[in-house]
Amino acid sequence: SRWFTLFRWVSQSFFPPDKPPFQLCLANLGVHPLTSNTRDTAHALTKIGRTDIWSHSNIQGRFPLHLLKNTEGLWRSKIGSIKSLFVSRMRRRFPIFSVVRLYCTGNAEVQPQLSIDLIKIMDQRLSAIENRNTHLERFLDQPELTPSEYSMANKELRKLRDSVHLISELRAKQKEIKELKSVISECQDDKDMQQMASEELSEATEGEKKFQFLLLKSLLPKDDADERDCILEVRAGTGGEEASLFAMDIFKMYEKYSVKKGWKYEVLEIAESDLKGYKEAIASISGAGVYGKLKFESGIHRVQRVPVTEKGGRVHTSAVSVAILPQADQLDVKLRNEDLRMDTYRSGGSGGQHANTTNSAVRITHVPSGITVSIQDQRSQHMNKAKALKILCAKLYEIERLSNQSSRSKLRLEQIGSGDRSERIRTYNFPQGRVTDHRVGITTHSIGDVLQGEDLDAFIDALLLRQEMDAIASFSST
Repeated sequence: SRWFTLFRWVSQSFFPPDKPPFQLCLANLGVHPLTSNTRDTAHALTKIGRTDIWSHSNIQGRFPLHLLKNTEGLWRSKIGSIKSLFVSRMRRRFPIFSVVRLYCTGNAEVQPQLSIDLIKIMDQRLSAIENRNTHLERFLDQPELTPSEYSMANKELRKLRDSVHLISELRAKQKEIKELKSVISECQDDKDMQQMASEELSEATEGEKKFQFLLLKSLLPKDDADERDCILEVRAGTGGEEASLFAMDIFKMYEKYSVKKGWKYEVLEIAESDLKGYKEAIASISGAGVYGKLKFESGIHRVQRVPVTEKGGRVHTSAVSVAILPQADQLDVKLRNEDLRMDTYRSGGSGGQHANTTNSAVRITHVPSGITVSIQDQRSQHMNKAKALKILCAKLYEIERLSNQSSRSKLRLEQIGSGDRSERIRTYNFPQGRVTDHRVGITTHSIGDVLQGEDLDAFIDALLLRQEMDAIASFSST
């Protein structure tokens, strides 16, 4: 068939006949700006019929793709030791340039190399950092500084410390490379010395690339909220009881993922449906860099499966909205008592006589914004109030934070959408055992592992890498 002919053509183009074969997956034809997968994954932009492979590496075993307008990539990679290769994305009609995603199940040796233009831009930034560091050191030596001036300058100097150390290491490598090149040019008649110097030059060049990459990452803009804990909100959208049942699955998926990561997962509120699904569920997740890891999980998660209430065996489509908010406290958000309206009422559901006969449930409304938070899972009104204020602070902080970054972000309500099925960011298709993230075009056929929190990193890492690529592109254009 034409597919088998294509498979043979592409496979012979990439590797000679003595290399192990690879398989061709024809699903999800199309082009996406960035794709990513698990640890031993290579992503490439390639011209069919040639073995030139361009990709980006973060030197940690992951190989994301930064699609470029031409073949002058930011990074060039040599991919080797590949036991099996999976081509999962190609353009329709197979034009001269096609985008493919390469899944490497063996080890891949990647040698990243910055483009000349990016090196020039980065060198300018590094020189500016060195000059600023020198200026601050001299400034701090002045005896007439006020305590506030000293504190501010010292704080800025501490922020530059890691970058200055990396710059020092890079300069040392560049000096070593220059000396080795001089040795090679002067020892034309001494082949042994030339070979030894060439080997050392190769190692020094790799070291230079490493420090260049680390410095590039240190220069990229960072979101201060990334290191915060987060509030997770899961709400059933379109789909009735089936949406509530899937909301429960998603809520538990993040709980299992948090346990896997060693994070603290605290349930704040659960509103159950008639079939014991979750109409709404809220949790607090605490740990190192939790918000930065989970922030791209916000959005509409769509499920396609046969509901337990369906007797005809038909597949239904439902939706769940997920919101990830950075945790804040009252020091981050100015809460005035006159802006808050608190109502108490008797909680419903389980909880014993005390919970159902006292006004322990709390509803707090922030009047200026209209945001309302209700908590009733604790027997104590005081504890419910504390939890409600915690969630309210997170919501107000997120709105304020994103409004200050409106050029790069959207408000939370725009982020999670209306709960309609068509606004999905990810689809969980149970009949096919498939999970697809529509933002980065990644598909995995291990839906069970994803819902157990095992394979969720495939999507999370891809989205974080896309953010990194966008930052690099922005950096290179400034």
